[in-house]
Amino acid sequence: MRWENLLSAPPDTGTPPGAAPAAPPLPLALPGATVRTFDTPGFAGMTFYEVRAKSIINRVPGASRVPFQWTINPYRGCSHACAYCLAGDTAILLADGHTRPLAELRVGDQIYGTVAQGNHRRYVRTEVLAHWSTVKPAYRITLADGTELTASGDHRFLTPRGWKHVVGALPGEPPRPYLAITDSLVGTGRATPGPAELPAGGLDGTVLGGRAVLRIRRIEPLDRELQLYDITTGTGDFVANGVVSHNCFARGTHTYLDLDAGRDFDSKVVVKVNAGELVRRELAAPKWSGEHIAMGTNVDCYQRAEGRYQLMPSILAALRDFANPFSILTKGTLILRDLPLLQEAATVTRVGISMSIGFVDERMWRSVESGTPSPRRRLDAVRRLTDAGFPVGVLMAPILPGLTDTDESIEATVAAIAEAGAVSVTPLPLHLRPGAREWYAGWLAREFPQLVPHYRTLFGRGSYLPQAYQRELTARVRMAARRHGLHRSEPGETRQVVPAPAPAVEQLTLL
Repeated sequence: MRWENLLSAPPDTGTPPGAAPAAPPLPLALPGATVRTFDTPGFAGMTFYEVRAKSIINRVPGASRVPFQWTINPYRGCSHACAYCLAGDTAILLADGHTRPLAELRVGDQIYGTVAQGNHRRYVRTEVLAHWSTVKPAYRITLADGTELTASGDHRFLTPRGWKHVVGALPGEPPRPYLAITDSLVGTGRATPGPAELPAGGLDGTVLGGRAVLRIRRIEPLDRELQLYDITTGTGDFVANGVVSHNCFARGTHTYLDLDAGRDFDSKVVVKVNAGELVRRELAAPKWSGEHIAMGTNVDCYQRAEGRYQLMPSILAALRDFANPFSILTKGTLILRDLPLLQEAATVTRVGISMSIGFVDERMWRSVESGTPSPRRRLDAVRRLTDAGFPVGVLMAPILPGLTDTDESIEATVAAIAEAGAVSVTPLPLHLRPGAREWYAGWLAREFPQLVPHYRTLFGRGSYLPQAYQRELTARVRMAARRHGLHRSEPGETRQVVPAPAPAVEQLTLL
């Protein structure tokens, strides 16, 4: 689907509360879109393309492996993700030992990143894959050796205890690890070797040292916004002013809209502002036969942007008024806002609610899904939905090979799901479609490099894990579910749309 197929002529949509004036067009001209940015810190660095779509109830391609035919996706792109930015004059270590200001880097430049090997990190050459800038509130981090770093509050630096943001989460956002003056950063600071000091063959494979002098002395807000920059690299990091800095890694995105496959998914969200009226119009069409509609199957309909645009209430009201069966799969606790509407709809049609909770390990969540509500908050949402009369199913997804597929992780997760009142749990092992595969591979190589060979063996060049692995994993989850009194879902069972007395639930799988 290209832009000309997605959009109709755009009327004046007005300016939502808290919005800055319409932003000027970006280099990529997006016809028919009102371009909007927001002053809210949680949306800093993001651009929203408000469009009036031509249609909203979409047929799933026949070749797809999902068990439903129709979907509604009011958003394209996802505001769950964060943007990580540094000042333009930050010195980036190039592959030849020189440095260059971050603002002057270009796609294709060869620089140094790092890889973890045991308790050490080693320099490796990598390439700049993407480069962009934004304007965000800035902070200054001063180290014991005099090194200074200017970054956004969202930026992450590597400490001996893992990646940490410059500052903590905003009120109401999921908690996240952040820097304190008791921390130190991994790197060499001012002691980064220059070209004349490079060993033969460069720094490739050299162990990064010098942590002792990199203790943090001050973290202070600059009380102003600055033009900040970031890059995507092949290793998922780079060396900035001598310390190891996180980058915003590329992953599968909305390339069908001619947006790039990296930063755009996180920072350029398409908002179908007329979603509610479209749903109502299409449900009223004589050709519509009242088939089941699945939501949350592509992009989470309860992502953070929904708190701003509030598209779901009008969508749910239309589905209620036409008594059209539907189901929602989400990781977002914002669904609780619409609980009264869901209850009203459940009196006239079948309503399915599923929450996606792949694991309960908070450390793993912060590493791989930190832009989503924490597992604990999602479990609390399951309890509230259950108490409201909905038999909520939990999709235990994704289960990550070598990380969350252990007996201990499965037992803890299933026990927590049962305690929250869910009626069933259905496992879904990780699958990696093109785009998501590259994103996950970069994260794995950075965080758990020892597992890379294991994943190559499991996935080969495909997207799915071997059937034998999936059957064995499903059996272990089923046994845990039996121990905790949960319904023993067969593989794919929660994907079926089964009539049941209202308020009833149909389970579905996000693929």
